[in-house]
Amino acid sequence: MNPAVVLLSGGLDSATTLAIARDLGYRCHALSVDYGQRHAAELRAAASVARLLGACEHRTVKVDLGAFGGSALTDASIPLPLAGLRNGIPATYVPARNTIMLSLALAWAEVLGSRDILLGVNVVDYSGYPDCRPEYVAAYQHLANLATRSGIEGRRLSIHAPLMHLSKAEIIRRGLALGVDYALTISCYQADETGAACGACDACRLRRAGFAAAQVSDPTRYRAGTAT
Repeated sequence: MNPAVVLLSGGLDSATTLAIARDLGYRCHALSVDYGQRHAAELRAAASVARLLGACEHRTVKVDLGAFGGSALTDASIPLPLAGLRNGIPATYVPARNTIMLSLALAWAEVLGSRDILLGVNVVDYSGYPDCRPEYVAAYQHLANLATRSGIEGRRLSIHAPLMHLSKAEIIRRGLALGVDYALTISCYQADETGAACGACDACRLRRAGFAAAQVSDPTRYRAGTAT
């Protein structure tokens, strides 16, 4: 089994990506990043998902992007958008987040002798994030092979985004077929300490719509009083 590093946030998309990596026969090393996000409950969810899906190792690395702020996810003074999905780059965009996470995954992959990194970015349902687009993934892969000893010595690294062109409903169906328990995952941008979701943020709206479109029951725990 070839080793692969899988970025695992604890949300629906990254859990499905881990399941796909396992199904492809990779020995999965799951990597989560504590970057100062307000929805830190997702990190506990990531640990549960890693155990369920048989990751051979799960590590959490701390990088405090809250020191810079600039995002509703890392700066409490910036309100979360709760009025529904809008065009453009949302306030929940975290400057350089995926670049930093991929850099950490790249470092670990080199140490492991891995040529594969998988992440759960997607553009079909919501393409407001510039670091979730196909051209970004392709550009980072090019950079990775210029910037590493393994790449220079001919052991080229590939970055896989298996969910890139799937709808949320398609992602959910794929994950269910591969044994993902979505009740363990947390997508909400302001989940409370118990992991209960707000039901109003963009992530909750996308998640709920995905389960409805897939015509399967939504296992998300919402906070008391939340309309579902």
